[in-house]
Amino acid sequence: MAEVVSPSAKTEDYRAKRIEYCVLDIPEYWIVDLVDHCVTICVFEEGSYIDFVLMDDTAIASPIFPNLQLTATQILAGKREE
Repeated sequence: MAEVVSPSAKTEDYRAKRIEYCVLDIPEYWIVDLVDHCVTICVFEEGSYIDFVLMDDTAIASPIFPNLQLTATQILAGKREE
């Protein structure tokens, strides 16, 4: 699951949805923040989420998609380099 942060609902995107997803046992979700230029990978472990904030050319590390080869920059730009 991925969420794109809305400037008008930033608090909800970063906090309120975390609670909802925790109750639903969503194993991983991504927060794509075009304003702060970062991708946050939220991984559910032992009843709560651990956040990994990625920027620039940092490779995305996803437990659910271990073979994924994208960087934060590529996700923020909305494209995959060939």
